[in-house]
Amino acid sequence: MRNILLIATKEIQESLRNRWVLAMTALLAALALSLTFLGSAPTGSVGARALDIVIVSLSSLTIFLVPLVALLISHDAIVGETERGTMLLLLSYPVSRGQVLIGKFIGHLAILAFATVLGYGTAAVTLAATGAVIDSQSWAAFAAMIGSSILLGAVFIAIGYLISVLVRERATAAGIAIGVWLLFVVVFDMVLLGVLVADQGRMISSGTLTALLLLNPTDVYRLLNLAGATNASAFSGMSGLAGTIALGPAKLLCALAVWTLVPLATSAMIFSRREL
Repeated sequence: MRNILLIATKEIQESLRNRWVLAMTALLAALALSLTFLGSAPTGSVGARALDIVIVSLSSLTIFLVPLVALLISHDAIVGETERGTMLLLLSYPVSRGQVLIGKFIGHLAILAFATVLGYGTAAVTLAATGAVIDSQSWAAFAAMIGSSILLGAVFIAIGYLISVLVRERATAAGIAIGVWLLFVVVFDMVLLGVLVADQGRMISSGTLTALLLLNPTDVYRLLNLAGATNASAFSGMSGLAGTIALGPAKLLCALAVWTLVPLATSAMIFSRREL
């Protein structure tokens, strides 16, 4: 455990030196503040609670931004160090390859969690400081949204590691990472929507639709935050889908955990057999 924590600390220190943490936190805070005060404008006319509107806006932002950030910080975690020759130096110390992988994962996840909590938290605290009425239920939903956003980041960090152990060049890893982001964030939902429109409810049942949505971690996150919470589903327009999909928050969280563990375990297995 000590070796894992040392490697995680090394990753965090390198990110601090490279200004990655500062850049991510500033970006998330700036976008969250913009969406908070632009997105909560309708509350004066429809009587909606301001923080529930913010949750919908930040959840939509998370689906596009967090997977991209997670892939950018993780896609060259292994192949990058191998190219620079620092991986051989690191493995010359009494540390296993599995400890290196897990230590890097914890370090990168800590960086992403810090940026998400501080960036999104700044928006919520600023909203509360303006005098907006926020009850305990909204605060709980906001905390759940931040926690699930970090879990979505863990999914794509693990996928980034899988890419990193499968290729031999950083440029190849970067190209595949962008392709994976486009597939899960843009292409998958467009294709699924096209299939549903063409099918017109003749062959695809609600069970089949549920299974298809579980194949995409961003859709699992969307169901958890935009369709699962009563207040958020009303503002996001996903209340109809929430009634169709028979998956509770516990099952959706388990799905995100599986999406994290499977690519991470596969990465560890491939990395343990890889020649450097």
